[in-house]
Amino acid sequence: MSRSAKSRSAAGTPTRTTLPACSAARQDKRRENTRRAWKRERTGMRKMDLRIRNMRRFIVVAVCVVCASANLGLSSCSKSKTPAADRSPMIGLALDSLVVERWRRDVDSFTKAAHDLGAEVVLRVANQDANTQIAQVRELLNQGIDVLVIIPNDAEKLSDICREAKRKGVPLMSYDRLVHNANVDVYISFDNEKVGSLQAQALTEVVPEGNYVIINGAITDNNAYMINKGFHAVLDPLIAAGKIHLLEEIWPSDWMSDEVRTRFEALVKSGQKIDAVPCGNDMFAETVISVLSENRMVGKTKVTGQDAELAACQRIAEGSQFATIYKPIDALALKAAGFAVMMAHGEKIDYDNKIDDGRYKVPYIALEPILVTAQTLESTVIKDAFHTREDVYRNVKR
Repeated sequence: MSRSAKSRSAAGTPTRTTLPACSAARQDKRRENTRRAWKRERTGMRKMDLRIRNMRRFIVVAVCVVCASANLGLSSCSKSKTPAADRSPMIGLALDSLVVERWRRDVDSFTKAAHDLGAEVVLRVANQDANTQIAQVRELLNQGIDVLVIIPNDAEKLSDICREAKRKGVPLMSYDRLVHNANVDVYISFDNEKVGSLQAQALTEVVPEGNYVIINGAITDNNAYMINKGFHAVLDPLIAAGKIHLLEEIWPSDWMSDEVRTRFEALVKSGQKIDAVPCGNDMFAETVISVLSENRMVGKTKVTGQDAELAACQRIAEGSQFATIYKPIDALALKAAGFAVMMAHGEKIDYDNKIDDGRYKVPYIALEPILVTAQTLESTVIKDAFHTREDVYRNVKR
């Protein structure tokens, strides 16, 4: 297991999230900032939508908060019972794992936004086990949650329990990863095909010819297939033209690094020259770079990943990783929390796009991912305070 994978061992499964203690004045200020941010989102995207659809008018009002949304359209979520007037809506958040660094950010940002918008969040972490997650979702449903937000461990295995939630009238949101054949009320994520195409485009600009190896994400994760599609949209024409030779595609069974390490080591030891390696995430990129380092190949092979983890941004600053994909998690979490509160109150969620979940066309709200290279660290992750300048350049003499 890679160094970072060991340091990111999954935490226990909390029953209900709590926020760090702070003064009442600070809490009030944070709540007000969250509500203003949500309002700005709705106002800005409403103006854009009105320019596109001059004949379409809409207003979405969430009870107790000023709500805002992105990518608005005309279709609505399924109806459900609203929470009693004397209590806050209860959002069940079913998370695959906390192994990857970004998920801790997602949980913190989502929970804070939901609390600020007047809701409670009950968290369950499945530690990368689909059966555990199924049991946890059933437990959440039995607790009487008003809306279920799920980051599925397995896109197929979670289908039945998600359909069970729908049958019970609990609104369902797929967060970041899509559940197959479940007819979720809304799927919110980043544009995962673009995550792949941004990586591939960046690599082909510096390695227009040569040998490529693709390290995909977990075979159980729908996002991995979307990212792979983005890879191939850029690479396939160059492969067909004979400029790029695809040595191998690795499809690991999960998001852990051991299988990737074993298979990539075998490729390196075979003696084949490897010029570029787009990866499913930054943890896999770290594993690839570790193998390259052990074989004195760092710098000779361009490696990319996604999630803009701190360690990845440090490697970019140091020169061992070529690029990553930054996904502004606070923006995703704010929209998801706002939508979840609206869903809990039985409010309509509007959207522009749909995506095929294998059986149904479901509402799809996609945020834009951002390419990060050594030249854009300052204007992206540092500018947004995703990481501090001091942390990113900690190992670089400036």
